Amino acid sequence: MTLTLPTPAQPLKIGTRGSPLALAQAYETRSRLMAAFDLPEAAFEIVVIKTTGDKVLNRPLKEIGGKGLFTREIEQAMLVGDIDIAVHSMKDMPVLQPEGLTLDCYLPREDVRDAFVSFDHESLAALPEGVKIGTSSLRRRAQLLIARPDLEVVEFRGNVQKRMQKLQDGVAVCTFLAMAGLNRLGMADVAKSAIEPDDMLPAIAQGAIGIERRLDDMRMAEMLEALHDRETGERLAAERAFLAALDGSCETPIAGLAELDGDTLRLRGEVLRPDGSERIFDEATGAVEDGAKMGRAMAAKLLEQAGEGFFDWRV
Repeated sequence: MTLTLPTPAQPLKIGTRGSPLALAQAYETRSRLMAAFDLPEAAFEIVVIKTTGDKVLNRPLKEIGGKGLFTREIEQAMLVGDIDIAVHSMKDMPVLQPEGLTLDCYLPREDVRDAFVSFDHESLAALPEGVKIGTSSLRRRAQLLIARPDLEVVEFRGNVQKRMQKLQDGVAVCTFLAMAGLNRLGMADVAKSAIEPDDMLPAIAQGAIGIERRLDDMRMAEMLEALHDRETGERLAAERAFLAALDGSCETPIAGLAELDGDTLRLRGEVLRPDGSERIFDEATGAVEDGAKMGRAMAAKLLEQAGEGFFDWRV
């Protein structure tokens, strides 16, 4: 069967959130499809969809729901045919997709590290005692309080530009962003430093872009196959299996990172008490094809060590 390519008259509709970073990710996807199939920009339409997570900025994420806050409306648009594909930051994605949708295409992964961002200080270690740091991430909050229990953590939501404005306004003296997002926005210089995973293990799938499609859309399946990065897929298979087995969400401080060395996969994972009072870490290596099995086994081990009530919200 001949692949029917999009045209300016019948463009391929790419769904995305409307933040500058989300748009940059959608444009990257469009550029890769243009190059893979020798198509003009006019053969694509970027469709901006506002999600609940984008609309409600005055409340912590844990109060309004889990990761689906940033995907639900986009997925609904795809199910009814308003868009053909959706571009997502994988760290925002639930581990299960709605019936009728699938996620089997990942672009090459960006820098996985967190960035330390401040106008006044060079690093986390250089912060004076007791200052305010801003983050909306429960993972970062817990990791920071383990490293520096003297610090005061304040809620810090919004896109990169809004968070930078909050720093300018003195809401906090520093914040933490993903290096991947800053790189994609051409704003790498905003980071005072990048924090190595040994010091701050990143969020599951941080730095990865996933492209979701309708399960029965074979045209999209064929087109996206040309974009899929195998190594990113193998790493995320392990990380997301770990997350799924932990029943992870935006309400749970979980971190994990899979790295490849030839045919060997190294997986690191940790769970943290939300108040930063305890951290349980594990590491494993094995064959790449066993990544998902490794992720599930590590999750079972950490859950057994954590015991009942470990993730209770107590801060």
